[in-house]
Amino acid sequence: MKRKNDRGFPDRNAIVAFIKANHGKVGTREIAREFGLKNADRVELKRMLRELADDGIIKKKRHKVSEPESLPPTLLADITGRDSDGELIASPAEWDEVESGEPPKILIEMPRRPKPGTAAGVGDRALLRVERSDEEEGPAYRGRIVKVIDKAKSRILGVFRSLPEGGGRLIPVDKKFADRELNIAKTETQGAEDGDLVSVDIVRSRGFGLASGRVKEKLGSVKSEKAISLIAIYAHDIPLQFTPAAEREAEAAEPANLKGREDWRDVPLVTIDPPDAKDHDDAVHAQPDDDPNNKGGFIVNVAIADVSFYVRPGTALDRDGLDRGNSVYFPDRVVPMLPERISNNLCSLVPGEPRGALAVRMVIGPDGRKRSHTFHRILMRSAAKLHYAQAQAAIDGRPDDTTGPLLDPILKPLYAAYACVKRARDERDPLNLDLPERKILLKSDGTVDRVVVPERLDAHKLIEEFMILANVAAAEMLEKKSLPLIYRVHDEPTLEKVHALQEFLETLDVPFAKAGALRPTLFNRVLAQLEGHDYYPLVSEVVLRAQAQAEYSSENYGHFGLNLRRYAHFTSPIRRYADLVVHRALVRALGLGEGALPDSETPETLGEVAAHISLTERRAMKAERETVDRLIAHHLADRIGATFQGRVSGVTRAGLFVKLSETGADGLIPIRSLGTEYFNYDESRHALVGTRSGAMHQLGDVVDVRLIEAAPVAGALRFELLSAGESAPRSRRDFRSQRKSFKAHPGRSPKQKKRRPEKQKKSRKGKKGQGKKGKGAKGNAWTQ
Repeated sequence: MKRKNDRGFPDRNAIVAFIKANHGKVGTREIAREFGLKNADRVELKRMLRELADDGIIKKKRHKVSEPESLPPTLLADITGRDSDGELIASPAEWDEVESGEPPKILIEMPRRPKPGTAAGVGDRALLRVERSDEEEGPAYRGRIVKVIDKAKSRILGVFRSLPEGGGRLIPVDKKFADRELNIAKTETQGAEDGDLVSVDIVRSRGFGLASGRVKEKLGSVKSEKAISLIAIYAHDIPLQFTPAAEREAEAAEPANLKGREDWRDVPLVTIDPPDAKDHDDAVHAQPDDDPNNKGGFIVNVAIADVSFYVRPGTALDRDGLDRGNSVYFPDRVVPMLPERISNNLCSLVPGEPRGALAVRMVIGPDGRKRSHTFHRILMRSAAKLHYAQAQAAIDGRPDDTTGPLLDPILKPLYAAYACVKRARDERDPLNLDLPERKILLKSDGTVDRVVVPERLDAHKLIEEFMILANVAAAEMLEKKSLPLIYRVHDEPTLEKVHALQEFLETLDVPFAKAGALRPTLFNRVLAQLEGHDYYPLVSEVVLRAQAQAEYSSENYGHFGLNLRRYAHFTSPIRRYADLVVHRALVRALGLGEGALPDSETPETLGEVAAHISLTERRAMKAERETVDRLIAHHLADRIGATFQGRVSGVTRAGLFVKLSETGADGLIPIRSLGTEYFNYDESRHALVGTRSGAMHQLGDVVDVRLIEAAPVAGALRFELLSAGESAPRSRRDFRSQRKSFKAHPGRSPKQKKRRPEKQKKSRKGKKGQGKKGKGAKGNAWTQ
């Protein structure tokens, strides 16, 4: 029986249960029909749905509602305010409002005597343990503070603009504070000059007028490209300096020796990296297996720098490494996770020098499948330092002085082993989204020289596949030993995203019949049948956007993109803290000596670490992306009025985002500049469609644009569209959609306006705008 309150209206729990029982989205019409509600009840129903959405119990997107995505048990959250009882309310720090609607609210439960480091206030960022609330009223989640990560900011980064009378104004770099300029008095400038990048402490905030600030630090002129990466570093609070204690520990570290290690110095392991790599933390070697029971098989050795030997749990080096979480790579600099004494010296597998390493020896069958593996703590000596193109050229018949002597004894067995493991990879059929990655090349003065797309070689794939095998071996070994670890996980796409993809593919007459469990093969099949077709880039982009984002977790739910049941990061402990944790766990599990994972580490504590380093990874990706945007905007600032060819990389209600073919730069074409007619946003087709002409601008379209504006500090470009839109195909579905859009945007159809002007005028009242401006193009949704 459907539960109702005293007035005969369904209660909150009954409505929520109905929404959860109906996967996908339902609207007020379906809810009213289910509970037999009259038109007079619609106002009360909408009020209740709005309250449920505000509390995060349901997700509301336009006229539809659905069950929200569940929050993980441990996450980073921003404390946004207080409820009517004065209790703190938080929201997830990472939440995609475009895809998932309003973020759920979390009620913070504070103990009477908070532990040190857990006292928090509005504006702070904290690590929380959360669970679903069993209360009928209020937020959908309740949480407990594990640790306060960042206190509310009272310092802003921006560009100093001097005033003729002295002093100046601060133009904030962060787009969120773009309209919050600060007044800097003449006595508070600390000698800052016009165009300097500065950090400013807020000293007074007024109820009206500009707030005041004091220059705390000068970071250099923003006119110099060499200062551009500093914007992202300071804007995202990426630690730039190591603590003195960590530096002292790094300087005191001694090179590894044979004590407690196997001697692998005669094994000809080689490193294969990008040509500009400064640290070399992985080396490989392969040879045919001489076991008669494994004819046609191989022995593959992967050796990884033994960072756990130098960075011990609880030390200053460990604390600094965890704080950073990972290295951050900019075109002009690297912000390393560990000091250079460790990352570029003692743990870099340079040729001819003895180095400590943790190695895995894998037996590969003739079918390419891994049959067994063993881990070893070794002392090794790299036989050579190669880069990808150099190794590939040797295999392709163009060896040089370095690769010539290595070709037969080392390189050919490596490539033969790769050809073997590739059979198993192809059979596994991981998600085949091999998207090109652009790289900015700089001149000696730090200015942009050009943007290139490095060729994807078999040498890249060889190293990638061997690293995946080693990562799987590490996860399997630790599970076998029942030790806690940090997994690299990647969830399958949500049903909502799969349904959206199906609807989009229907508009292209491309079948996507989902039967049984969701597998990467389904997406690969779609991509394969469109390869070489004009729609291929468009469909690749939409398939990418349907995927979840990979993350770290102490709980294993598999890696969908790689189609693996268990996976952990083991191969880059110099630049990723997750790999260091896995190394420590292996040392403990196998009794390999010093630097083991402490007994105090549990799945719960590692869950907190995983949540933190997932955030630092996303922080690094965002900082790297913003820096590239700023560098290219700086590079194009003197080409206003020039025309470029690009591809539509995002479609929103704000307009079209276009990625330039020449540089990969993204810029916006505002919807208001598309023409004199009104354009509707067609979500299923990822397109803007003109109501009068039917002209359609769709995700993936190749277009010509003119550069109208470049803002280097913000990393923003604005374009004017020069290409005409394609005519939208007409079908019954299109006409139904158009009728709905006329209803949603009354007054836009001349015929409707003539027939019922009064009703349209009334319906326009309170109409929402075009929606939030946001970048339509996203970075890779999943990574290894």
